[in-house]
Amino acid sequence: MPSASSSSSSGASSSASKDPYGPYGPFGAAFELKPGTQHYEWGMTREDGALVAKLASASDPKVEKAKEGTKFAELWMGTHPTVPSSIIPPPNSPTPPDGSPIQLSSYLARHPALLGARPRYFKRPAGELPFLFKILSVGKALSIQAHPDKELGKKLHGEKPDSYKDDNHKPEMAIALTDFEGFCGFRPLSEMHKYLDAVPEFAQVVNAPVAFVSELAWASQPSSGTTDEETRSWVRGIFGRLMRAQSTTYKTAVMRLAARYRQALDDGKASELEVEEDVARLVVRLNEQYPADIGVLCTFVLNVVHLSPGQAMFLGANEPHAYLRGEIVECMAASDNVVRAGLTPKERDVETLVEMLTYSTGGAEKQRMSATAYTPAEDSANAEAYASPKEKEDGTPDVPTLLYDPPIEEFSVLRTCLAPGASETQKPLDGPSILLVTQGANAKLIARPRPLPQEQANGSRSRSNSAANGHTLAPDAPREFEVKQPGHTYFVGAGCEVELRNEGDEELVVFRAFVEVPADE
Repeated sequence: MPSASSSSSSGASSSASKDPYGPYGPFGAAFELKPGTQHYEWGMTREDGALVAKLASASDPKVEKAKEGTKFAELWMGTHPTVPSSIIPPPNSPTPPDGSPIQLSSYLARHPALLGARPRYFKRPAGELPFLFKILSVGKALSIQAHPDKELGKKLHGEKPDSYKDDNHKPEMAIALTDFEGFCGFRPLSEMHKYLDAVPEFAQVVNAPVAFVSELAWASQPSSGTTDEETRSWVRGIFGRLMRAQSTTYKTAVMRLAARYRQALDDGKASELEVEEDVARLVVRLNEQYPADIGVLCTFVLNVVHLSPGQAMFLGANEPHAYLRGEIVECMAASDNVVRAGLTPKERDVETLVEMLTYSTGGAEKQRMSATAYTPAEDSANAEAYASPKEKEDGTPDVPTLLYDPPIEEFSVLRTCLAPGASETQKPLDGPSILLVTQGANAKLIARPRPLPQEQANGSRSRSNSAANGHTLAPDAPREFEVKQPGHTYFVGAGCEVELRNEGDEELVVFRAFVEVPADE
């Protein structure tokens, strides 16, 4: 009996044709996963209701025994080697004799049919998914950061492999699970000028020449005719001066500013401040979390974006951002490269950050991305709900499943919300997916594989001697899973129809990250 945990990528296609369990292997076309967790200082504790801890406990009983005060920051689902997901074998299936975990990447390398017929994105090491799926519980601000594009990712990995662990880019998308707040992108130039003119501590740190400030006053006016390229140059000048300021200068200024705002807030005199009350409160809060940090002053140059549950924002490569508080679903290209320069005790790379950014500007509303209505299978029990959907107050279609489709190729995400007693059938995807239940219990997930083309079933470079080319093999048996609590996580192979049934008495919420290569590519 072959080992279910074989990790050899060499000859993976040929081994698939010899597997006595068929192209999907002994675990079939869908199986449950055990995600990994990350414990960072900015996370939340179980005592504070960290969703990461709640979801992780569905597959890891040790979570409930974690020491009081343990911070749960991230739940990772995918094949990234930093925190790879492992498979929870179905009952009576083969497992390694030594009881070692069966990594998802190893299993996918051995059974490439699970990845689909056109695995363009799997030219990376065999078995790797192109996306990384996460849940974040943000208790305090993450670092001011940006992620490199592919070209810069390769350069940084080559020059500093200890700091930048891989050579990939890392565009990412965040979908709010609770009320969420974050920095995202640069404020309009007019807002930066307003704060530079009004906040003496900010102006002191930027330390711009008089001529610079005078010309900025004109350039920031709508009637100035300032081009996009000129605007980016102005923003680069402001941000570069801010981030390169000497610590002896900015530490004193930040502490003085935060103390001034704190006093005004405590005295009920927020209306007398030169900035909006929410801006003053954010400055005070960030300084409490990271005393005298230069990142506190980024409040005056970066947009503050607020998301309600279900709202999303997309963070492209080379764009500055920082999550400030709240809980989110996050999906990104499979990378862990981060360039940091503020609000962090970790290594900072100010020069790289200043040089890499696009310096595009826009208001907070510009940073949000819209979701669209998904189209379920024609025979889905709730198909009528998609026939003539109404819109919610925020313009989002009022349908059971929404599609979040960012302008990149590595991933998209579905969010399904089913009322008690409701069900939905989702069409087969031409690519792999990971499903996570974030709310609900007493539900069922049924994955029904469709017949595989001969060449896909046996690997793209091999053929079976048992059937003629072009024939299909009998489909794998449907896989049915009982969802007993939030946190259950499943891998679903390419070509599987998925049915979700809510048999409980509360709303069922499921997020599904996937990659699908169009048939014409």
